[in-house]
Amino acid sequence: MTLEELLALPPTVNVTTAARALGIGVHKAYKLIKEGSFPVQTLTMGSTVKVPTAALWRVLEVTPPAG
Repeated sequence: MTLEELLALPPTVNVTTAARALGIGVHKAYKLIKEGSFPVQTLTMGSTVKVPTAALWRVLEVTPPAG
């Protein structure tokens, strides 16, 4: 995922998008979430898992442009 794509993400993303940004597979991402070792904060709402984009940016050391 390019920096431009990272900066264009909505406030929360699904696990597939977060995994892509982190350069890991979706199955690995879900395994890490289940183990409690996913490197980014997740939000679980019923059976849906979302990843806050700001938390993803922090882990990837991406600084959004001021604006």
